[in-house]
Amino acid sequence: MSRKKKRPVVLADRDGTLIRDVPYLSRLEEIALLPGVAEAVRELNRRGIPVALVTNQSGVARGYFPESFVLESHARIMELLAAEGATLQGLYYCPHLPPEGEPPVTDPALSRFRRFCGCRKPGPELILRALADLSGDPALSVVIGDADRDLLAGEAAGCKAGYRIVGEGAVSDFPPALHVASFAEGVERFLAFLESSENFRED
Repeated sequence: MSRKKKRPVVLADRDGTLIRDVPYLSRLEEIALLPGVAEAVRELNRRGIPVALVTNQSGVARGYFPESFVLESHARIMELLAAEGATLQGLYYCPHLPPEGEPPVTDPALSRFRRFCGCRKPGPELILRALADLSGDPALSVVIGDADRDLLAGEAAGCKAGYRIVGEGAVSDFPPALHVASFAEGVERFLAFLESSENFRED
């Protein structure tokens, strides 16, 4: 049995990266793709480069919305992208919240979400899972997000590239060379990185 060829993967944060940032988003009607996102994802689709959404959703552990809403919101994002001829190849989320420094759990149903885990970014577990599922080569893959924890998770997973979306007044420990204004700019720079790589050639 032949082994699948390893390939580049784009690992994208959700809120503030693919969609408008609404703190603890809890209504489907608040979901809106950010400018340029559909076009960038569509171009990646055209090139055969998988795109995976990787997001922390601690609102589940905090009791702000049920886990089912995360699934509903991701279905809505897929609908919005499909309307623009684009699609994602993976959807990954962490519903957990470390118990330290948080109010005690009053709803027993939430206790299973209040624990230490490796999937909450900057932990690398979600990214490693996405790379494994999509036959991704970390040395050719990129994380794009609007928080330092996104890039830290990518580094921990061995990803070669990462871009931090930096808006007005944002502070980042990552150098300006890794700053971008949008997901679309991050994708553009990543495609340039791939084209200059001796390890990657489009089939």
